Amino acid sequence: MNVRGAQVIFVGLLLAAGVFSSGVYIGYENRPEVQKVISAVNKEPAPQLSGDEADFAPFWKTWNLIDEKFAPTRDASGTSTEYVKKTNQERVWGATEGLVNSLGDPYSIFLPPQDAEIFEENINGNFGGVGIEIGMRDNTLTVIAPLKNTPASRAGILSGDKILAIDGIPTVEMSVEEAVQIIRGEVGTDVALTLSRDGSKESFEVVVTRAVINIPTIDTKLRTDDVFVIELYNFSASSPNLFREALREFVRAGTDKLIIDLRGNPGGYLEAAVDMASWFLPAGKIIVTEDFGGNQDPIVYRSKGYDVFNENLKLVILVDQGSASASEIFAGALSEHGTATLVGAKTFGKGSVQELIKVTPETSLKITVAHWLTPEGHSFSKNGLEPDIAIPFTAEDKEKGMDPQIEKAAEVLKAE
Repeated sequence: MNVRGAQVIFVGLLLAAGVFSSGVYIGYENRPEVQKVISAVNKEPAPQLSGDEADFAPFWKTWNLIDEKFAPTRDASGTSTEYVKKTNQERVWGATEGLVNSLGDPYSIFLPPQDAEIFEENINGNFGGVGIEIGMRDNTLTVIAPLKNTPASRAGILSGDKILAIDGIPTVEMSVEEAVQIIRGEVGTDVALTLSRDGSKESFEVVVTRAVINIPTIDTKLRTDDVFVIELYNFSASSPNLFREALREFVRAGTDKLIIDLRGNPGGYLEAAVDMASWFLPAGKIIVTEDFGGNQDPIVYRSKGYDVFNENLKLVILVDQGSASASEIFAGALSEHGTATLVGAKTFGKGSVQELIKVTPETSLKITVAHWLTPEGHSFSKNGLEPDIAIPFTAEDKEKGMDPQIEKAAEVLKAE
C-alpha cells in the first residue's frame, strides 16, 4: 500500500459550512448541543459543490429525531447503556465515516481519534503479528500473501484465503485497518482466524501464534536445468540493491534463462519497482502511469535505462493472487513491453494509490487519490493482471511438494 503524508487540507466533511448558507442553519444556531459542531465547521470555508447540490436537511432532521426519539436500553439499576454516552463530536466522526464509506472504495477510510492513533503506531512501531498481507477483494477481507517463514505460512494459510472472522469476531463490515488492529498483538499470544478457501466446501479455523515478523527480501538459486531463479518477496527500500546483486549472480551463472518469482509478493515502494524494471528496459520506456482521474495531470514513470540485457535474455515472471501493487507494476511493464512472459495465476488487483491526510490534529483520512495504469493504459485495480500462461497451484500440490507453476515457467524458457 502506498500511503503518503500531507498537510491539513480537509476539515468538516459532512457538516461543511455551506449547509448553513442554504437556510438549514436557521433554528439550530442557539442549540447548545450543536455549538461545538458549528464552531468546528466554521473553521473551513464553504465548499464549492460541483454538479448536483447537496441537501443537508435530512441529516439535520435525523440528528434532531435522534435527540427527541432514541430510547437507549437501561440495565436493571436504571443506568443507560453506552449509546447515550456518545458525544455530539463522536456523532460527527460516525457521520464522517459514513460519508467516506459512501465512496464504495475499501481503501478509503476516515480514522477517528482512537483509530488514527493506532494506525500511526502500526506504521511507525514494531509489533507482534502472524505474517500476512491482507486486503479487500469483492468486499471480503482476503489474504493477499502469507510472508515466507512466518507463523502464517507455517500454519498453512494461502494467498486468496478469505478471512470470515478473527477471534470469533465476524469481518463482514470490518475494514483492513480494523482487522490489522485485532490480528496484531503481544508476541507469544494466539489469534484464531476463521477462513474459507476456494475448493473447500466448509470454512475452517486456524490458530496462529504471534511473533516478531522479520520480512525476507530475496533468494536466488541455479536449478540443475540451467534455469536461474530470483525469488523476490517484497519491494522494500533495500530491494533494488539486493536485486542488482542477484542479477550479477545470474550473469556469473552463465545462463540466459531467468525466472523472477513474484508469487506472494504484496508489493512495496513504487521507486523500487521502477528502479528494478529499468534493468530490462531502454531509457524513457513507460513503466507505469499514475492517473488522478482528471483531478490533476497524470504522472508518468519511465525506465532509467540500465537495460543491460540483450535480446538473448529469456525471462519468465511468476505471478499469482498474492502478487499485488508494486509486483503488478513490475510484471505489467515487462510483459507489455514484450520483455517477459507471465506464468501462474491472475494477480490480486491492488492498483490504487492512497494518501494519508490529517483532517484535524487527532483524525486522519486515508483516501484513494490515483490509480496505476500499465504502459498500454490498462488499470489493474480490480481485475489484476492475467498471465500469458495460466497454471493452477493447489493446496494439494503444496502438500505433495510439487510446484507446477515454476515447472511450467522452466519449460517455457527451455523451449525458447
